[in-house]
Amino acid sequence: MNPFIQFVKDLSDRLGSGFSSLNQNDPGKVAYVRNLEREMKSRDVMDIPLDELPVVVFDLETTGFYPYNGDTILSVGAVKVQGGEVLTDETFYSLVHHEEGLSDEIAELTGLTDEQLEEAPPLRDVLKQFYAFVKEDVLVAHHAHHEKQFMSHSTWTALRKSFQHRIVDSALLPKLAQHDIELNSLDQCCDYYGIAVEQRHHALYDAMATAELWVEGIRELREKGLVDLKDMYTQLALMEG
Repeated sequence: MNPFIQFVKDLSDRLGSGFSSLNQNDPGKVAYVRNLEREMKSRDVMDIPLDELPVVVFDLETTGFYPYNGDTILSVGAVKVQGGEVLTDETFYSLVHHEEGLSDEIAELTGLTDEQLEEAPPLRDVLKQFYAFVKEDVLVAHHAHHEKQFMSHSTWTALRKSFQHRIVDSALLPKLAQHDIELNSLDQCCDYYGIAVEQRHHALYDAMATAELWVEGIRELREKGLVDLKDMYTQLALMEG
């Protein structure tokens, strides 16, 4: 059945009064509709073959690891991947305004300067531009917990909206491929697959390298019979169970 038709049918059955009678002023019913739509989108995404799944691979440079303790985003880099191909002409990169001086460690690691960050656009504007670039695509990041924490915190503080995008961790791919050696960090993965990184700890170049890792990883998973996100998470559950 067409997913939208199924959605309408489910909605009518559960509300008991028909789709057309939905009162958009009823907060409970409106919330239910939004939740059901999210569930439908999630199910659809889980079944799309990995080599057809449109994703945005992204990376953040930050002042530290703990957004809820005051650490902030310094830059955002992203690139689109479609059909197992990195779309090098569809990228996003922006610094984020930061007034406090960087620590020597972060300045040396990222190559960013206080002057660059003082002139950069505010977080609110950067996030709006980033989400316009991403649209409804699935996000991918390496060790994605870091990015998810910062995106959740920053989206709420800057835009007063909840972070809703699915993020897939590219660090899962070598694990699911069951390599004999441990491949954990982005450096280890890039060395193993022969992926060149133009500049480490630069948000766009790290995103580009992670995108190449994603392409290599889904190719290996397909050879092992893991064709979509549902297969990935099922296999991961079996491995950890």
